[in-house]
Amino acid sequence: MAEATTATVWRLVWRQFSSPLVLILVAGGLVSAALKSWAEASTILAIVLCSAGLGWWQEWRASGAVGRLRQRLALQARVQRDGAWQTLPARDLVPGDVIELSAGKLLPADGVVLQARDFLVTEASLTGESFPVEKRPGALAADTPLRDRCNSVFLGSSVRSGTATVLVTHTGGATVFGELAAGLKRRPPETRFALGARRFGDMLMRVMFAVVLAILVVNQWLGRPLIDSLMFSVALAVGLSPELLPAIVSVMLARTTRAMAAQGVLVRRLEAIEDLGGMNVLCTDKTGTLTQGVMTLDAAVDADGRPDARVLRWAHLNAAFESGIENPLDAALVAAGAQAGLTVAGWRKVDEIPYDFVRKRLTIVAQREADGVRALVTKGAVPQTLVVCDRVRRADAEVPLDAALRARLDGYMHELGSQGLRVLAVATRTVQTDRVGVPDEAGLCLEGFLAFTDPPKPGAAQAVQALRARHVRVKMVTGDSRHVAAHVARQVGLDDAAMLTGPEIAGMRDEALWHHAPRTDLFVEVDPSQKERIVRALQRTRHAVGYLGDGINDAPALLAADVGISVDDAVDVARDSADVVLLKPDLAVLCRGVEEGRRTFANTLKYIALTISANFGNMVSMAIAAPFLPFLPLTPTQILLNNFLSDLPSMALTTDRVDTALLSGHSTGTCAVCAASWWPSASSVRCSIC
Repeated sequence: MAEATTATVWRLVWRQFSSPLVLILVAGGLVSAALKSWAEASTILAIVLCSAGLGWWQEWRASGAVGRLRQRLALQARVQRDGAWQTLPARDLVPGDVIELSAGKLLPADGVVLQARDFLVTEASLTGESFPVEKRPGALAADTPLRDRCNSVFLGSSVRSGTATVLVTHTGGATVFGELAAGLKRRPPETRFALGARRFGDMLMRVMFAVVLAILVVNQWLGRPLIDSLMFSVALAVGLSPELLPAIVSVMLARTTRAMAAQGVLVRRLEAIEDLGGMNVLCTDKTGTLTQGVMTLDAAVDADGRPDARVLRWAHLNAAFESGIENPLDAALVAAGAQAGLTVAGWRKVDEIPYDFVRKRLTIVAQREADGVRALVTKGAVPQTLVVCDRVRRADAEVPLDAALRARLDGYMHELGSQGLRVLAVATRTVQTDRVGVPDEAGLCLEGFLAFTDPPKPGAAQAVQALRARHVRVKMVTGDSRHVAAHVARQVGLDDAAMLTGPEIAGMRDEALWHHAPRTDLFVEVDPSQKERIVRALQRTRHAVGYLGDGINDAPALLAADVGISVDDAVDVARDSADVVLLKPDLAVLCRGVEEGRRTFANTLKYIALTISANFGNMVSMAIAAPFLPFLPLTPTQILLNNFLSDLPSMALTTDRVDTALLSGHSTGTCAVCAASWWPSASSVRCSIC
């Protein structure tokens, strides 16, 4: 813990000296020291230390508040200790531990697979392979390349589907990922605000170089001493810069971070606050954000729409034996089965084909102990389940599932979806084998349908309206059916007519999606890769995009978005991909976050406008007057000290009020030069930084 604290201290110290504005002051101090002008060098050093020290103190205070929240969100692992399974922090793992893994989990260590079932792992961060690879038990040669080690899993990977039991072999710095990280630190992508600050610093450096060169040439032409002329030129150049900008930005970000932490919002990157304020499009999943996320079974019916206890019995058996991804649909089925007096007594689980986002089905094989009959029970999305069915049960008899019957079932699904019900299909057949795979999901008999309700949150419509009032357009991105999504959209105030489906997106070229994405409110029946593609299409059309999601399939979009937002009960891979983590899924909290980000940026612009205008006027006046005077108007020390002392009262701007019009998003436009594009206006003009 002490080592981690020391590392945090030095990391925060280094951050204070990474700003171009601080580097300008450091360069000026080095020039002064090289010319043995110790007074000027000492003054510049004092300014740098005061600015850096103030910024470090504020960030250290913020890191303490955030650290306490991060402990709550620390990666957990299910470990076998003392003959029992228990959940422990991943940092407590040691070689020799046996852990259980399931879909959505991040790998907490390197290990060898002992048991696996349809266990697919994404290892793109290690091997560069974008597609998941299957892991299974087995022996391999010691010199097998990393990408071919199908019996091993590695820290930094994520479980895509299936389940596995793994023996931990290496932890921490001894892992493959740890060894790579020791030689190559991953640099996070530059935020919009950081890009704007860097470009602003680069612009100032060019201006300062021109000032130094011009004044030096003029003073030499007038025959003045070289050293005095050089020191005066450097002092004027440094005097143009807003010396306390890094400190003021750190103070405002730290204050906002602490305020949001008190409201239950963990900001994993300080710069994400400006990105949150700059967001003008919020893409969000439906379940758990716009809706309550608590599924309730509304009905279990046969293919003719009549209540059928047999459908509920098969569905309850499937949900009770499922061991992969925990989800509210299975929880609702288990609860409904318990209420109906159903149990799994007399049944034994034989095998399982876990759910994945391509098949969109979950299959269980269970054996009835009384007569030894083995039933394959499949539950999943209606289109994907009907594909593997060739029969349907009607009035205790199995009839062929022909085209006419399929069309009638499609109409029934449309009717249920228009009522806001989420529908799953249940299908069965008997099997004889102990092990089954995806090819065995064929020739099934459709037993019936399950209809679930998930009503919108009470404050969802108000939150959408509040975001719209702040010029943040909310877009629903979901894998659910178009009918269910449209019903929810109407209830929360989104335009259900502006809709694109996954198949339509798949058939579009990128240029077409760039055109349609900004005009669409509902993206339905989409897969994970399409979610990322939607985010990038919106970014391509100059939108600042936030993405709110909590599932495995949301991780690519969370990483691609300008600000990724998740919740504390999300799967590990989604939570780790986010920049902001909500301790409760509440869109109203995001409204406050947007305002805080805009307040921070607006007050930063106030300081820049105030300081640059004053400094520029003072420095240019002295530069013009210097050639006409027999002496220098001010000594370099006086220039620097005057600027520094006049900047100190500007610290009050960190808590200054901001006009309501600015917080609501009304402004002159976005900046095409310094990328400070947090104003949600369609126009593109220079901001007050440029």
